[in-house]
Amino acid sequence: MNLDSARQRIASAVTQYGQHAAPAIDLVLNEVRSDLGANAFNELVEEFDLELLYNIAPLESDYSNS
Repeated sequence: MNLDSARQRIASAVTQYGQHAAPAIDLVLNEVRSDLGANAFNELVEEFDLELLYNIAPLESDYSNS
């Protein structure tokens, strides 16, 4: 998975499912987080305004403090 592919998949989900696209977007974002990390995940959340539109929040960090 790369960012361009993720962008296309998110845009396609938004076009196809509209306000019900959150589950499809979640699948893409989980793959992005796994392959590219939290920074890429957060970049897509911000770029597509996913927090406001779909209640998908950015990640805190790739690292845990525990």
